[in-house]
Amino acid sequence: MKIKTHKSISKRFKVTKTGKVLKRYCGQDHFNSRDPGKITRKKRRDKTFVSHAKAVKTLISNFYAKS
Repeated sequence: MKIKTHKSISKRFKVTKTGKVLKRYCGQDHFNSRDPGKITRKKRRDKTFVSHAKAVKTLISNFYAKS
């Protein structure tokens, strides 16, 4: 039986061509003016997600399947 794509994870994470899992930096919605410039610049970039990368890839495997 095929595993269904976990939709909430497919919206939060992205798998690159080389296989790395990327996620957005947290806390970008509001109250950003009080952050120092260093943190503001840091929030613009995506973060590499290492801890549960294998699990994330299995849950969104159908999302990135060849079509």
